[in-house]
Amino acid sequence: MRAAEAFRQQGEACAALGSRMYAELLYGLAHDIDRHGPTRRVLSGHEDDPGPSGLALRLLGSVHRLVLERRAGGLAAYYPSVGGHWNAPHGVPAFVALLDRDRETVRQWLDRPPQTNEVGRATALMGGLLHLPPRLRGPVRLFEIGCSAGLNLLADRFSYVDTTGNRFGADHSPVHLRPAWRGDHLTPWPGLAFAEAVGCDLNPIEVITTEGRLALTAYVWPDQRNRLERLRGALELSRASPPAVRRQGAADFLEQLDLQDGATTVLWHSVMWQYLPTEEQERAAGVIEALGERATDTAPLVHLVLEPTRRKRTRHHEFLA
Repeated sequence: MRAAEAFRQQGEACAALGSRMYAELLYGLAHDIDRHGPTRRVLSGHEDDPGPSGLALRLLGSVHRLVLERRAGGLAAYYPSVGGHWNAPHGVPAFVALLDRDRETVRQWLDRPPQTNEVGRATALMGGLLHLPPRLRGPVRLFEIGCSAGLNLLADRFSYVDTTGNRFGADHSPVHLRPAWRGDHLTPWPGLAFAEAVGCDLNPIEVITTEGRLALTAYVWPDQRNRLERLRGALELSRASPPAVRRQGAADFLEQLDLQDGATTVLWHSVMWQYLPTEEQERAAGVIEALGERATDTAPLVHLVLEPTRRKRTRHHEFLA
């Protein structure tokens, strides 16, 4: 069964990214699939889902939300996100038992794509802005495509500390990113704040709702406490000022984007380009190129990218990663 191999590969990825819990859990679930256990029955109809759709993460997220809602019984004892302690010999059987007991409840989220809104990616955005030359350090108009819940649109309200102890960003923020970056010494940008911040997503998560906050938390790996703390801090900020996110595709959103004299227009996206269909990628890239053609010294365009592959540099604007 392809799903078993996909679960093992995802387990390897989780191990490499620091989640021992999910690595061990996915190896155990792959074994359960091989022996035609409850995991296989829960996944009925999804056996041949393509790898990029993240079937394993969809299953894990579905169960994590039950844990967060206190609907997972004794399984919660093994989830650090609610104060438990992971123990593979006991945690894996408890997980499989829940799949057997609450199959249809778990299946409710299997069609839902995992949506993380990793606040830590804001370090790439702010680090990129701090690399800008003085002539581009005007009022920032920030636009983000594929932004999920839009939490990184609040990046100017986060606190950043580099490896030498230098601080950047907002004081007394509930989101602390430390160490935010290594390498070149960056100089503060006094008064750096977003004059405007708008994003888009085909399926935006509304952070002002209980369901939205639950979804974002459910897709964070339970043993990654730092990520959970960052998310909770960003959710606290969003209560006072919810991010502005439009339900819109990337190309449609970009076609409505304009440049403004006296302001630095910043287009930003992270780990989303690969999920766009080829046609949408080509259309969006064409719009970005056209925006670059229209950019001037008084109305500049800056394109900041945090993607798995480096995109090409053009003569009209820079791609920073």
